[in-house]
Amino acid sequence: MEGNVVLITENLMKLLALIIFSGVIFAKIGKKVHMPDVVFFILAGIIVGPSVLNLVNFDQYPVANQLILVFGASYILYDGGREISLKVLNEVKLSVGMLSTVGVLISTFITGFFAYKVLHIDFMYALLLGSVIASTDPSVLVPLFKNMNINPKLKQTIISESAFNDAAGAIITFAIIGIVSGGSFSLGHSIIDLLKEAGGGVLVGGIIGYIATLLVSESKFGLLKGYAGEIAVVAVLLAYFTAVRFGFSGFMAVFIIGMVCGNKETCKLSAIEEESYDLHLKFKEVLISILRIMIFVLLGIQMNFDILSKYFGGALIIVIGFIFVARPVSVFFSVILDRKASWNFREIAYLMWTRETGVIPAALAGMIISMKVQHADIISAVTSMAIIITIGVQASTAKYFAKVLKLDIDDYKKEK
Repeated sequence: MEGNVVLITENLMKLLALIIFSGVIFAKIGKKVHMPDVVFFILAGIIVGPSVLNLVNFDQYPVANQLILVFGASYILYDGGREISLKVLNEVKLSVGMLSTVGVLISTFITGFFAYKVLHIDFMYALLLGSVIASTDPSVLVPLFKNMNINPKLKQTIISESAFNDAAGAIITFAIIGIVSGGSFSLGHSIIDLLKEAGGGVLVGGIIGYIATLLVSESKFGLLKGYAGEIAVVAVLLAYFTAVRFGFSGFMAVFIIGMVCGNKETCKLSAIEEESYDLHLKFKEVLISILRIMIFVLLGIQMNFDILSKYFGGALIIVIGFIFVARPVSVFFSVILDRKASWNFREIAYLMWTRETGVIPAALAGMIISMKVQHADIISAVTSMAIIITIGVQASTAKYFAKVLKLDIDDYKKEK
């Protein structure tokens, strides 16, 4: 038994080394050709994974795989929360709320309709497919838009949507699974579940974020000052665990921690000493870099090209409809009534184009496969296609499209 544990540990360390090293090599290639590193991380995973060289296979390490994906997405969401200004978010709260709920529902139905017509499967399974890929991905969007020079209203709407919509996407997915498994559906119950998951996540994240920030601050309660980076990791782990244990959204909780940390003055918290703050930032950037490499190389490793090739044509048509019909319609009906946000045509067009698919849909698709739900192979194929196309095309053109639409900060200030 002890020998097996040692062997598994050694193999896992070897696989992690290969994942990170291959990710770094392909990231350098991505810089040379001026494309988002995420695209090359996935490409690295495809090459070193079972589909090509078969150097890395994580099938024997489901716990390690899940830990990387969940903690990676959680810490990246925490970092995204730090980028959010409560003052700016207040301007677009209606749009964010609508995009994260009504928008997800609209996208689910439109994508489901495409799947129903193209694949000729039962409509409920088509809806299940739509719900799996309906939410956007913070692991791509947070790092991408954090470093983009676009107006803060647009940037923070995109980041906030990616944090808030995972709860809606998961609830709709589980509700449909319940129906196709012989259960019943209750709209009122689903709405209560959504409010419980989101509200509970906000509560847990707010409490833990406040306490953690207080402990590392320069106030009289700063018993752990000088350890901001370490306590941030503890807070993310604790908040996710606590939220999930009580049936709340863990991703919402960690995002709120970031918001508390990034809005210390609004939350009436003391600042963190400068040396500790600088050390935290450096640590955070390196950790996020490693986590992003591992997340997306793993996604590439897990791409099932046998299934994808089997349903390639249908999956491609569905994803095209998903991008060019479902997303624009869901954005239009989500933001059109938000007069306070004062969205212009260029900003709405940019929101319509921005909706990368990644970790959370991949996790939901994997769960459906493990549950042996009917048509799980088709759902997996479409999810893989959505990840490849939205990250490869939309993420790659995000900066260029923002320039074309003149959405940088300088143009924003002129309009103001």
